[in-house]
Amino acid sequence: MRLSPEIQDRPVCTEARLNSSAPSAEIHNEVNNILQSALSIYQIKTDVLEKLQPTHILTQDQCDVCAVSLQDVEKAVATLTHSQPQIISLQPNIMSDVWTDIDRVAGALGVDSLGLLKDLEARVKICEQKTQGLSALERPSVACIEWIDPLMTAANWVPELVTSAGGQPLFCSVGQPAPQLGWETLVVTDPDVIVFMPCGFDLDRTRQEATLLTQRLEWQKLHAVQIGRVYITDGNSYFNRPGPRLVDSQEILAEILHPEIFDYGYKGTGWETLT
Repeated sequence: MRLSPEIQDRPVCTEARLNSSAPSAEIHNEVNNILQSALSIYQIKTDVLEKLQPTHILTQDQCDVCAVSLQDVEKAVATLTHSQPQIISLQPNIMSDVWTDIDRVAGALGVDSLGLLKDLEARVKICEQKTQGLSALERPSVACIEWIDPLMTAANWVPELVTSAGGQPLFCSVGQPAPQLGWETLVVTDPDVIVFMPCGFDLDRTRQEATLLTQRLEWQKLHAVQIGRVYITDGNSYFNRPGPRLVDSQEILAEILHPEIFDYGYKGTGWETLT
């Protein structure tokens, strides 16, 4: 996982108990083993927190697999002796939840979120306005792959992003967790577009993991493969994180699904065609 340059010098307060460089199947199995042992996937470096003496801690209880759990944060804060930070825990499942969370965080920190929210919502509306006139035939069916082995499709806010970008999301429901998908179901449904956005993976890692599916016998028979409409994205920087960059994620999908309409300039950094 690559860190953005602007945060590379920031103190690291947590670490995973597993090898994030392992193949997706190994990560999945290790996650299950840790959870079955009643352990957390992540551990908090309380000594670092003690030195930092934060006034606020921003965390989440949307997914215990993706990040440190609220319970672990509360336990860590209880051990601190030099500070009593306010814990702000987020649990977004749909896009409107993200707007609410931005406003809530801003309120807790004493800053104004109105300008940011107006800008984000305006960008969403621009995209929706440009795609609202598309017919059903002009809206491709889209499979968004959030994990490779086992095969899982992205859900929660992702179906909203696909719809706003001018596509028809498959295999998932708005606001629901990512469901597992049988390979046979993917083959039979035969989507027009396949977009890889594995949780926590950047473009290079996603390309590497996608080869697990491209080696299957039926892969070359898929419609999306035959017409060159299979894509990889930087899920770690965009689609997996419920924050302001979900609007960037919608714009990435718009570029992918309707290049005749959109050109935001994300190609090469946010997404690429899988060849």
